[in-house]
Amino acid sequence: MKRINLLRKQQVQLMEDIGAMLDSFLIGSVAKSPSMSGHNLTTKVSGKTATLYVRKNIVPKAMEMSSRYKKLWMLMQKLSKVNWELLLLEQS
Repeated sequence: MKRINLLRKQQVQLMEDIGAMLDSFLIGSVAKSPSMSGHNLTTKVSGKTATLYVRKNIVPKAMEMSSRYKKLWMLMQKLSKVNWELLLLEQS
């Protein structure tokens, strides 16, 4: 199979994987500070770091959503690399 065909298959698979993760992700980190009693979400709001309290009952969901964002970001980087390689092959 030609390289371009392999890259296109990889591109389609990555786009499907990304699409499947778009429904529930959360940008930021959920952590528990030793000096605090609960968990906090640290994220950027209008270019500044903001810390929000996360209720105990939603901590697992918030942590999963934060983890999904990290995976989503990695998939987007892989897709970008595949797109770049496709662009170079189509150019020649």
